[in-house]
Amino acid sequence: MPGSGGRPHLAIPGPSIMPDRVLRAMHRASPNIYAGELPDMMPGVIEDLCKVARTDGQAAIYISNGHGVWEAALANTVAPGETVLALVTGRFGQGWAEVAEARGIAVETLDFGKQAAADPARVEELLRADKGHKIKAVLATHVDTSTSILNDIAGLRSALDAAGHPALLMADCIASLACDRFEMDAWGVDVMIAASQKGLMTPPGLGLVFFSAKAAEARRGLPRVAKYWDWGPRAEPELFYQYFGGTAPTHHIYGLREALDMLLEEGLEAVWARHEWLAQAVWAACGVWGADGPLRMNVADVANRSRAVTSLSLRAPDGRRLREWLEAETGVTLGIGLGMNTEDDPKAEGFFRIGHMGHLNAHGLLGVLGAIESGLLALDIPHGLGAVGMAARSLAKPAAGAAS
Repeated sequence: MPGSGGRPHLAIPGPSIMPDRVLRAMHRASPNIYAGELPDMMPGVIEDLCKVARTDGQAAIYISNGHGVWEAALANTVAPGETVLALVTGRFGQGWAEVAEARGIAVETLDFGKQAAADPARVEELLRADKGHKIKAVLATHVDTSTSILNDIAGLRSALDAAGHPALLMADCIASLACDRFEMDAWGVDVMIAASQKGLMTPPGLGLVFFSAKAAEARRGLPRVAKYWDWGPRAEPELFYQYFGGTAPTHHIYGLREALDMLLEEGLEAVWARHEWLAQAVWAACGVWGADGPLRMNVADVANRSRAVTSLSLRAPDGRRLREWLEAETGVTLGIGLGMNTEDDPKAEGFFRIGHMGHLNAHGLLGVLGAIESGLLALDIPHGLGAVGMAARSLAKPAAGAAS
């Protein structure tokens, strides 16, 4: 089978590629969870997670995926019967709203579709109309992984401030943390959620919640919080096991410690610049392919594109055909068109996604782009020629601050 030789390449938008350093750190016997190295390292892990989140606030870790920390963020801040405003720019914004509804929270939704970012002016207008301050929190995805839309979180904070509204600003950074620039404190974010499996380069299983003093005050105002979701003991533990509400995810912690070391060794500014550099190469290639064929990037405005993932479309079922061919023949796996169903394409077979997040460099990305071009040729899908060369020219001029 042609694609079975060599190391496969996972170009989906999470789980991302696991660095060998992370895998080696996890390859060990089970440690003592009551004393010694593992408990001793936890304060430093929390400190460095907050550095990556750019916050002086507090952090809590859950043994969960991103869906779990959607719930944790809400459980600690909004009571059943209260109201949140959900800003939807794709499947994951809608998913967070659905979790809120399942908790008995009333949800007002501003849906901006699948190709546009949230408009702070519309948010400000709606919040100004909420004279009684019924809305307790605004839920926004920094990057919606399904659509690859990047939302302006700082602009949303400005909208809340201009409206004089006291709602908490919550940001889902599951897809964006350590990929797209994010400044929790500088942008006035009250609650930020993330997970281990994307920019943090660690296997799925750790959910992260970062929260401000204002969010902590909201927690204290609730009559009760489910014991497992309560972030209080996790953020201020008296015993090691309280960090996790029970037995620690031992090997994940070792992997995360190594991943944090890698990010801080590179430097966050350099990490962001590298993702910018690689994303521009993806966009350059896609622009060439689409100039003489049906391929389209989902987000037209560069300012609204994630630097971690690019969502694309072809004519159905060519997106599915391309993904299947690449995995079988080249060992490259692309992401499915999650949540991109349309009336003309009910199974989203024309859509696919390229993940360019985490442990990735130029030659890895050029391999993915070359494989995609091979697939377009093999399947006789119309496209412009010279895309990989255009990506190489883009990479010849790294973004300022990128690691060389």
